[in-house]
Formats: sequence, C-alpha cells, structure tokens
Amino acid sequence: MFSITVRDHMMIAHSFQGEVFGPAQQLHGATFVVDATFRRPELDVDNIVVDMGLAGTELRAVTADLNYRNLDDQEEFKGINTSTEYLAALIADRLVERIHQGALGKNALGISQVAVTLHESHVAWASYERSV
Repeated sequence: MFSITVRDHMMIAHSFQGEVFGPAQQLHGATFVVDATFRRPELDVDNIVVDMGLAGTELRAVTADLNYRNLDDQEEFKGINTSTEYLAALIADRLVERIHQGALGKNALGISQVAVTLHESHVAWASYERSV
C-alpha cells in the first residue's frame, strides 16, 4: 500500500457535555496539528498516490471551515460532543467527499483509504481511517 501525508493545523473552541469530561465541560480552546494520509494499492499513471499540492490545498479548505470557530455556536454541532475523535472522522469524511467531487483530480479516484490524525499535543492524538 502506497501513501502520502499532508499536514495543516487549526484552532477551535468548544465545550463538552458529560461528567466524564471534567473541566473540559467549560468552554476551552484546542489547537490541532492535522495529518491527512491518502492510501492506494497501486500508483497512478504518473507514479504518484495523489498530487501532494492538491491534497494540501483540499485539507486546508476543510480545516478552514473549522479554524478559529467556536464549534458550540455552529448549528451543525448543536448537541454534539466535538471530541478529537469526532473531528478526525468529520475531516476524513469531508476529504472523501472532495475526492468524489474531483477536487483532487480524476486519478485520485484510485485512492482506497483516507486516514486523519488530530494531534492535541506531542503526547496525545486521535485518528480515524475510512475507505473511499
């Protein structure tokens, strides 16, 4: 399996519901380093997984929709605990949508998996991986 990874970052604010979250039930900020990995079993006709520049551009477009936002104020997240795991899945799903829309080029349709990792710090992160 071949893969490439591109990286971005984003800063959000949010709060959680539920005693399991302790002080994080209060509004707080989080800064994430975001890695998006694209995998495919064979290289395309140009001997690449996907154009890294396009992959980076599309990851930035997805994170831009979340960056510098209080997720508690966003209608789409009402009543949802926007955990690191949840956000990793959301970003992966949005990248897969962009692949199907052709935003990463027609050869990107050969990508079989997308994995997104959100690094909360140098010692903690969460990932989500899905098929395309």
